[in-house]
Amino acid sequence: MKNYRTFDPCNLLSPLPVVMVSCAEKEGASPNIITCAWAGTVNSDPPMVYVSVRRERYSHGLISASGEYVINLVDENLCKATDYCGVKSGRDVNKFDACALRPMPAKEMTCTPAIAGAPAYLSCKVKQVIPLGSHDMFLAQVVGVEVRDDLFGENGSLRLDKAGLIAYNHGVYQRTADVLGFFGYSVAREDVLKRRMEQYK
Repeated sequence: MKNYRTFDPCNLLSPLPVVMVSCAEKEGASPNIITCAWAGTVNSDPPMVYVSVRRERYSHGLISASGEYVINLVDENLCKATDYCGVKSGRDVNKFDACALRPMPAKEMTCTPAIAGAPAYLSCKVKQVIPLGSHDMFLAQVVGVEVRDDLFGENGSLRLDKAGLIAYNHGVYQRTADVLGFFGYSVAREDVLKRRMEQYK
């Protein structure tokens, strides 16, 4: 049996989905991007997600003012821009320009764009802001989703396994490419397991 070491209570939940969250204060205003690993799914029906942002962050004010944000999924091509947007402030630099990124209209958003070229994005309308201590949680309903055309199989199935998505794992960015199974694979019949796993090779 392996031994363990004790840590003080901390956010060691890993890996996390690292995302680029675009936001804007109002229509016509310059948009910003904030990198978030404190992000996730909270409900299925209606579809709801959250991002948690420190109150002193520039994007906190933008999201508070507009009541909306866009979660952009991140692939390996966006990894360096993701890191840059996490260490630079929108108060000091236009991150779209600095990272050679292009904003594009996002479904159902009033003023917030998506990031062109991202594998997919989720348009989010804030329903509640929950103060938690160091961060405020922006709980939002997903009101629009778009996925790049190249991430669908011949039968029309969504193939995010081909998106080259990355995750944040205790201070480092990592690939999430290898498919080890699918939902329900532990109880699947042998022929189903073989057929389903073949598509991921």
